[in-house]
Amino acid sequence: MKGLADKPSYIIELLEGGVTLEDVIDGRICEQALVEKSAFVVGDLGALMRQHVCWQSVVPQLQPYYPVKCNSSPVVIEVLASLGLGFICANKTEVSLVLEHGVPPENIILSGVCKQLAHIKHAAKNNIQHLVCENEAELSKISRLHPSAKLLLQLTTKAHAAETSMAFGFSLKSCRHLLEAAKELGVQVVGVTFHIPSSCQDLQQAYTHALSDARCVFDMGVDLGFNMNILDIGGGFTGSEFQLKQVESAVRPLLDAYFPPLSGVQVLAQPGSFYVASAFSLAVNVIGKKVVARHWDSIAQGVNNEDTEFLYYMNEGVYGPFSYKLLGNSIAAPSVHKHVRCADGVYPSSLWGPSLDQLDQVVERCLLPELSVGDWLCFSNMGVCGLEEFTCLSGSPQLPVYYTVSTCDWYEMQEAGVALDGAMKNFSMVQYSA
Repeated sequence: MKGLADKPSYIIELLEGGVTLEDVIDGRICEQALVEKSAFVVGDLGALMRQHVCWQSVVPQLQPYYPVKCNSSPVVIEVLASLGLGFICANKTEVSLVLEHGVPPENIILSGVCKQLAHIKHAAKNNIQHLVCENEAELSKISRLHPSAKLLLQLTTKAHAAETSMAFGFSLKSCRHLLEAAKELGVQVVGVTFHIPSSCQDLQQAYTHALSDARCVFDMGVDLGFNMNILDIGGGFTGSEFQLKQVESAVRPLLDAYFPPLSGVQVLAQPGSFYVASAFSLAVNVIGKKVVARHWDSIAQGVNNEDTEFLYYMNEGVYGPFSYKLLGNSIAAPSVHKHVRCADGVYPSSLWGPSLDQLDQVVERCLLPELSVGDWLCFSNMGVCGLEEFTCLSGSPQLPVYYTVSTCDWYEMQEAGVALDGAMKNFSMVQYSA
């Protein structure tokens, strides 16, 4: 449907008269009760706007560049592009996606480690000038295929190295050699990028080391004649305003010391899950139930029948929208749809996908009322898994996604520059009727 100017690709339901997101989910569940009870997703575009307002109010000095790999939904791309965000792309598919939505090439950075030659060529062909470079091998490829590129050198941080078994990027000790190699090859270096993971316990120390190292790299680059003007402090933003304020408190005095406004350095950041995590909810149906005798090591007080555990099987699992569980990520316990009776208290429970595979355990332990086959569970904060992953690997049809926005959020988005007749030509607004 993309590209048909006279037929919008996305229908957005406008919530009026106090209608809430919960009302939409409830209405869709009622509809599903009459059919096959398929899982579905509800997207709240207002959440994107609220997170954008929060970002601008807490860290206005940081220009947001959205990493497309976090969630490549075309609707997300279109809304964030209309709000003026830049984009971090890991491959040619992501570059093509954001270009299709009118993002200018100067607002795109090609990232990704060990880039394929085709991706570098694609960037050059589409005038994507800014590329991330993490080692001398990448530098050699870029110099041959995209000699006019402007490079951001990937600086390794202690916090990032502690989180991953395979650290990419260069250390402060090796940066001089990489800068000299770039100078010899005639490739421009314009800045530095690094990443502090959200799991970091000591943000102050991590950012102090990273920004101090970045300042040293900038100074070396200037000494070699490079115009160093871009600093990217990476991601690591969970979506919490409290955590964002913690980062701001750690970063602001360091930026004032090392990269003050008068230095002319543009400071970027990569808020991925910060923008999209809270914008999507997934509703799944219970398709199976099993009772086992098991006693958890620690049971919360007030839990009934401690020797009984319920295993519930859902119509989606890790081979579908919960695939990021296979990467070691945890999934929070869901809420129970309001029609479920909860008079008998809660019980130890675990949640499984439909494959009967031992790996297909979505939630290992949680406390839920006793459920019946046919009941519904709602998982919030599902935006980080990416809508492309809502298509099951088993070949099942893609899950339906219902996009919504409240009238209040829509008016605020319009004031921010979002308009159907402007950047968002592929959208069509309809009033939601409960």
